[in-house]
Amino acid sequence: MKEDNYNFQWKDLGDVEIGRPNLGNATNVSVYRLMQYTMRSVLNKEFGRLKADELFYKAGFVAGEEFCKALLVSELEFYDFVAQLQKILKDLNIGILRVEKSDLEKMSFVITVAEDLDCSGLPITGETVCDYDEGFLAGIFKQYVGREFDVKEVDCWSSGDRVCRFTINLKNGQ
Repeated sequence: MKEDNYNFQWKDLGDVEIGRPNLGNATNVSVYRLMQYTMRSVLNKEFGRLKADELFYKAGFVAGEEFCKALLVSELEFYDFVAQLQKILKDLNIGILRVEKSDLEKMSFVITVAEDLDCSGLPITGETVCDYDEGFLAGIFKQYVGREFDVKEVDCWSSGDRVCRFTINLKNGQ
């Protein structure tokens, strides 16, 4: 994993059941956020906020692709795929996903995630902070559809909303 050309794969997460026979697969959300927000702090200081946001998006994208490959059945029709995604996100305590709008012809969607792992309960700063989630959703949709998507968070707990809202649109020219 310390190679310059390391590429994450789902198997790199290891076997948690073997490695944590007493503590299991769960942890406190604050511990997860501790890793995420200290990493964001370091990246912001080292590279600036825009580059840190870009890197979080890219990491989320890789995670979304691998998540989809490992845990989702991509051959399902769209609404069955979304139902499966909703269930897995809830079962893993990542968040509660809802589709607000969908246009399958244009491949354009608006979704919300309530109780989001990354931001629900954060102080209100007036800014969206879920760059990783944008990439995560873009990676899932890319893996499912086989085409690139633009994903943008338009509402966030941190911006004063009670859900994270994302627009998902097929990239131009595809």
